[in-house]
Amino acid sequence: MSLFVSADQWLVAITVLLLLFAALEDGWRSRISNVFSGGVALAAFAAIALDGPIIGLWQNILLFAAVLVVGTMLFARGVMGGGDIKLMAASALWFDLSSGWKLLVAIAIAGGLEALIVLALRQIIWPAELSSRFALLRRREGIPYGIAIAAGVILMAWWQRA
Repeated sequence: MSLFVSADQWLVAITVLLLLFAALEDGWRSRISNVFSGGVALAAFAAIALDGPIIGLWQNILLFAAVLVVGTMLFARGVMGGGDIKLMAASALWFDLSSGWKLLVAIAIAGGLEALIVLALRQIIWPAELSSRFALLRRREGIPYGIAIAAGVILMAWWQRA
């Protein structure tokens, strides 16, 4: 079961704020603090505890494990950052298998759009102080994928609660 459907509104709001802060930090420093990923995971466990026993909870755990395993392989090959993998895996705890694939598609679409926007922003000649301060604007820096992860998760949370 998707925890975003059954979770209390305040818990969803906290999770969305944690995702937004993770996205901001990734765009600023090209890093995602473990506090944000851990907070998203803890919020998922709080939603589980407040909702009571869930029959299909194994699906959430399986999706988390699958994202973590595949993500670890991508990290080992230098394709994705460790913070991105931890944030995506923690976010996957909120979804079951039937909505998990939609989450991954939403993140991929958000990532593609983000890459286009970031590449366009990097073509602008920014003042040196500004471009050195924000990882998002640095030309030889990777794409801060935490922004796409947050956007995909928030979009899916909104879509499921609507």
